[in-house]
Amino acid sequence: RGFRAGTAACGIKAFTAGANAIPTGQRDDLVVIQSSNLCDAGGVFTTNKIKSASVVIDELHLQHNRVQALVVISGNANACTGAQGFKDALQMAKLTADKLDLDPDQVLVGTTGVIGRYLPMNAVKAGITSACATLSPEHGLEAARAIMTTDTVPKTAHTEIEIGGRTVRVGGMCKGSGMIHPNMATMLAYITTDAAVEPGLMAKLARPVADRSFNQVTIDGDSSTNDTFLLLANGAAGNAAVRQGTSDAEALEAAIVDVARELARAIARDGEGATKMIAVRVQGAESDQEARTAARAVASSSLVKTAVHGGDPNWGRIVCALGYSGAELALDRLHLSIGGLVVFERGAGVDVDLSAVRRAFEQPEIEIVATLGLAGGHAEAWGCDLSEEYVRINAEYTT
Repeated sequence: RGFRAGTAACGIKAFTAGANAIPTGQRDDLVVIQSSNLCDAGGVFTTNKIKSASVVIDELHLQHNRVQALVVISGNANACTGAQGFKDALQMAKLTADKLDLDPDQVLVGTTGVIGRYLPMNAVKAGITSACATLSPEHGLEAARAIMTTDTVPKTAHTEIEIGGRTVRVGGMCKGSGMIHPNMATMLAYITTDAAVEPGLMAKLARPVADRSFNQVTIDGDSSTNDTFLLLANGAAGNAAVRQGTSDAEALEAAIVDVARELARAIARDGEGATKMIAVRVQGAESDQEARTAARAVASSSLVKTAVHGGDPNWGRIVCALGYSGAELALDRLHLSIGGLVVFERGAGVDVDLSAVRRAFEQPEIEIVATLGLAGGHAEAWGCDLSEEYVRINAEYTT
């Protein structure tokens, strides 16, 4: 409740993967999202030392934790564009603010696409005007489609919970298909809720939510200059403000994590050139952080990815990745299964039908479960196979 979206085609998108590509100039590539109320807001951004202008602007605007709108462009990263790029990002915020009668620092900015190209600001200005004129609570799917680059499908998720007798809704959208790796690596992801919360709560939740979802996705090992994850809460549900440390805060965080994890899995499923999704579950680690480290190592291993793509039952690559991950493990208690088939336990491989393991690797979703044999830490990570199509997409991205 209380969020509206509008989209426009500015002619910025130059490439979309997949058989259903729409000619340049006809694809929506600009999104404006407006809340009816000021939002409590928080965000997590790329750890890449080279940051896009939009990331720098958002970090500045989030210092107040109170925003009311968001403008996103797809097809141009506005990164490595110097002072002009920073000026253009500020202008995006100002143009949107003027149309919505807001202050510029109440507007967040997002950009994604090719690095090193200047924004066509005349087209952007026209697009912002058009998008603001079409704002509607019914345009969520159109907004998710407009922020796509090499994605083949729009990615959305939502859930509902009850807080204080009021129905609270949580919804999100994201884009991401390549240049995705767990070093923050949230690509572009936006989650909104109509929950009323105490000031600063979204800023406190953003990092732990990212750590349990988007930070566990890896496609190709590259961390973008633009990675952004934003949380916005506008209070339209009318509940009593959720306070940190309460059961209501725990319930709201769990709902946000559920939406974020669904979006993260959608990114892994739609990895550039992907034919299979890899879900890695690690348990028995010394801590949840250790489990996250081990799971990410397996999901991001190029050798594991290529084995999955080729249906090669080479479980040794998985054990190897666990060993170099940096997570502590007990080799004599290490247990590994693929698609429910035990392939390794107590320090050695087991007598298993490799043709059955091969069939498990041929499924559209492959579950890998590793037990490290130490304590109760657990986590999941998600990735995809590495195919020839991935190379083709990225070899031709700017052309």
